[in-house]
Amino acid sequence: MLNTNRKKLLEVDGLKQYFNKGQKTEVRAVDDISFYIEEGETFGLVGESGCGKSTTGRSIIRLYTPTAGRILFDGEDIARIRSRAEILRFRRDAQMIFQDPYASLNPRMKVKDIVAEGIDLHDPAKNARERDERVYRMLELVGLDESHADRYPHEFSGGQRQRIGIARALALKPRFIVCDEPISALDVSIQAQVVNLLQDLQKSQNLTYLFIAHDLSMVKFISDRIGVMYYGKLVEVGPSEEIYNYGVHPYTESLLSAIPLPDPEYERSRKRIAYIPQPPGADAKLRAVAPGHFVYCTEAEATAYQEKRNKRVCS
Repeated sequence: MLNTNRKKLLEVDGLKQYFNKGQKTEVRAVDDISFYIEEGETFGLVGESGCGKSTTGRSIIRLYTPTAGRILFDGEDIARIRSRAEILRFRRDAQMIFQDPYASLNPRMKVKDIVAEGIDLHDPAKNARERDERVYRMLELVGLDESHADRYPHEFSGGQRQRIGIARALALKPRFIVCDEPISALDVSIQAQVVNLLQDLQKSQNLTYLFIAHDLSMVKFISDRIGVMYYGKLVEVGPSEEIYNYGVHPYTESLLSAIPLPDPEYERSRKRIAYIPQPPGADAKLRAVAPGHFVYCTEAEATAYQEKRNKRVCS
């Protein structure tokens, strides 16, 4: 249940991230999106490959310089900061867990040096012993132990590598973490372990997450609210149960229809809803169809979506 009294830790307002701007090859990876994340909340971002989810996360963390828009973190517009000192200060509070645990860890570095990268840059230890102890604490926090510290990434499984990546992200005790599809490269049997670990860490470390994924059922499990992206636009936003049970945008319906269930009878009769995109109306924007539930549509479409949702609630 969402706590409406929590303050907004992150506010994204009109974020645009264009590549090759003004050229024939211009790509509008993120095209004027707005949302917020409350302190202690998990906001799930879901959509197909290439829709702009990861670009959104990288723009928020300032791995990319946004083309336009505001990114307010604890009231400060970090989209406008330019100096290295300011960016480094921001990154003490905001970290990222990357998608590929094989590519995101330097194969030539020992685990203790990987986890301590942020410590060495932002908060150097007084001596080697203190540095090692801080690394050991991070490893224990993610279910590893100090014996792993002197090994190299190739000596670990995919799930263990992702735990190392999580330990690295936690080393500076951040307040906000972008989880960029942290389970998509892992075996299904390991995915649940990593998600449960993230939930436990959120409670014990008072973390706020932007959780990016393809799997709407997994996003529903971990998220308080969900944003559905399609071709750089947020097409629907709302509480996870609301989106999962009463999602009304055609693209959301298409995603929901693709979720498999462990029920042979249901799977035999399940019909995939194909999404046929339509050009948005001139006055299209995120409009409320229920408290906290917004759909990217025109005013006329909003009325139709409200009626569709209400019929589902009553049925």
